[in-house]
Amino acid sequence: MTVRLGIVMDPIEDIHFKKDSSLAMLLAAQKRGWEIEYMELPDLYLDGGRAMAHTRDLTVHMDPENWYGFGPSQDRALGDLDVILMRKDPPVDREFLMATYILEAAEQQGALVVNPASTLRDCNEKLFATQF
Repeated sequence: MTVRLGIVMDPIEDIHFKKDSSLAMLLAAQKRGWEIEYMELPDLYLDGGRAMAHTRDLTVHMDPENWYGFGPSQDRALGDLDVILMRKDPPVDREFLMATYILEAAEQQGALVVNPASTLRDCNEKLFATQF
């Protein structure tokens, strides 16, 4: 059975090909035969309490001039995905926080979300270090 991986990230066209860890993860997932669905924060929404997103099928390549390609798009129930990677970089603003609530609903509806949405809210990367 194929693993269905969703990724929420910054615009893929703006990443740094040589050093982007999200791209490295996507290349590894694709090598394993996983299906990849791409999302940005504005693509996430709730429909009657159901976590949803407008996703695009994504393929990635080890080519610094052409490292990604999009296939068909669809509206997808996020709970139907096996894994969702939340890879959006800060700032932690209203849009980011709203996305964490939608991803938390996706967790409750069956998806494994990495990193867990509540952790992204509760453990701000700048402030959390002051706890130690």
